[in-house]
Amino acid sequence: MTSAPLLYFDLASPYGYLAVERAAAVLPEPPELEPILLGAIFKLRGSGSWAHTSSRQLRMAELAARVRHYGLPPLVWPADWPADALAAMRAATWAKEAGRVAEFAQAVYRAEFVRGQDPADVGLLAACAEAVGLDPDALRHAIQDQTIKDKLRQATTAAWTAGVRGVPTLLANGILYYGDDQLELAAEAKR
Repeated sequence: MTSAPLLYFDLASPYGYLAVERAAAVLPEPPELEPILLGAIFKLRGSGSWAHTSSRQLRMAELAARVRHYGLPPLVWPADWPADALAAMRAATWAKEAGRVAEFAQAVYRAEFVRGQDPADVGLLAACAEAVGLDPDALRHAIQDQTIKDKLRQATTAAWTAGVRGVPTLLANGILYYGDDQLELAAEAKR
């Protein structure tokens, strides 16, 4: 028996948004979502985000084309993107503990990349939690909880050890597939 695929994500990543939105429709079985800190991965690999390079506008245009191709709503970029997603990723870790990470991640991603809202806003995170049946006040406490902080740190370290060098990365049948555009390849390999 093989385990469900594992999809590593960070809520600041627009490519992560595309993967989370499409995974259930593309893959033979829905993946388990694993929140990790992309900023920590950047630090470990010694290079940062394309969002801070001269290719920013080109990549944003490429993402807009992907969204159209996939039939998703047009991207609306938050004013301060990329945001500091630390609180959001702690909240996602807490949502995973509560068994609602997929719903929570999708709610935050849609707020961020469909409505252009800031995922660093704890009020927005609380509203997303409430929208998916989680306690918004518990979220506010969870993002300060040392146990949640440690779990996110441990998940990020484990992802790095497993070979994850960016998000989204899907681990399926022992193979890492990096990028939202690799979901179809992973699905084909599963067949």
